[in-house]
Amino acid sequence: MLTKNQIKFIHSLNQKKSRSIHQMFVVEGVKVVQEFLNSNYELVDIFSTDTSYSKYSSNFTAVNLKELAKISSFSTPNKVLAIFKIPLPSLVNWSGLVLALDSINDPGNLGTIIRLCDWFGITDLVCSETTVDCYNSKVVQSSMGSHSRVNITYLDLEATLADSKLCYGTFMGGASIYEHELPKTGVIVMGNEANGISKEIESLITVRLSIPRFGSLKQTESLNVANAAAIILSEFKRNITEK
Repeated sequence: MLTKNQIKFIHSLNQKKSRSIHQMFVVEGVKVVQEFLNSNYELVDIFSTDTSYSKYSSNFTAVNLKELAKISSFSTPNKVLAIFKIPLPSLVNWSGLVLALDSINDPGNLGTIIRLCDWFGITDLVCSETTVDCYNSKVVQSSMGSHSRVNITYLDLEATLADSKLCYGTFMGGASIYEHELPKTGVIVMGNEANGISKEIESLITVRLSIPRFGSLKQTESLNVANAAAIILSEFKRNITEK
């Protein structure tokens, strides 16, 4: 039986402050919950209309559809909602390619970028402290479970990149990524959706890259940051493979 206190607590985890205090976050939907169950993330509680989850006996609460709707952020709840502990941050491995995000605001963009890192084998994603919380429910849903395979770290990006020897930034006026020799190691920086890379971070960029426009009119102002990240990561990885 779902209690009022449980409902109140689950709703509180929609707020970053509460997630930070309790070091917990919410995951919803059969596929995404299963990804986290198969990972090293520690399960706290699981609520479901499906009794097969009762194998997590000490963590399981059976609910009906009406009860699940009370705790779900979905318009149509998908069978299961789980609470997991936020893990302690791991050290960043700077010896490979690292993707760094400078003040990404949109949860959908961050979730997609986490999934792209997973797809392209980028094991470390470094976020500025002004980037949206990676345990925001919209980020978790957009990443589709890729949190479990990408080390996401929040750092003072300016101080961190000051010690980086090779730092690539994406700019409208940079050198074409298709014509530039790309390394196996280094930091790739993607900027804010509206303002791009901040002036403070821009001063630390070693190489400025761009994705050229091929349309005949060339009037499109910019690419969505997640779309740009897909192209950038694909080109870096293709370059490594060809070598």
